[in-house]
Amino acid sequence: MKILFKALLFAGAAALSMSASSAMALDKPAGDPILSITGHITQANAGDAAAFDLAMLEKLDGRKAAMETPWTTGKTEFAGPYLRAVLAAAGASGKKLIVKALNDYASEIPFEDAEKLDTILAVRMNGEEMSIRDKGPIFLIYPFDKDHSLYNEKYFSRSVWQIKEIEVVE
Repeated sequence: MKILFKALLFAGAAALSMSASSAMALDKPAGDPILSITGHITQANAGDAAAFDLAMLEKLDGRKAAMETPWTTGKTEFAGPYLRAVLAAAGASGKKLIVKALNDYASEIPFEDAEKLDTILAVRMNGEEMSIRDKGPIFLIYPFDKDHSLYNEKYFSRSVWQIKEIEVVE
């Protein structure tokens, strides 16, 4: 009886584990992908990458905030998912992120910036979808409105715009 109970318990745990992992699977983008997460991830949906379209990004936990930046005039409202939410959806873990722009500019960012700061991948500026001409489709925004000590060259250089890819490095 004990052996049968243990076998049933093991089978139930295995079934639960399989259903949980399939429930966590990242859907394929329905629209045109605007972001690719590569590197050390567990939830790929496009070969070895996790691809996201605008709708997928806007479904993730995020924030909207009005703030001054060196790249805009006056207070500008940015909205988008938290960087940590996007990384979690891709099953990312590592020590650093290499954020790459459409023009091949890249910035190395500590993974902990996503974990400890309310960084967002802004997809909207003043309520409008961000175009490539206006630093879109995605702009990494630090929470300058919450912590003025971030308003310096170190974080400005990490604030990549026209993002196309984030590589997660161990």
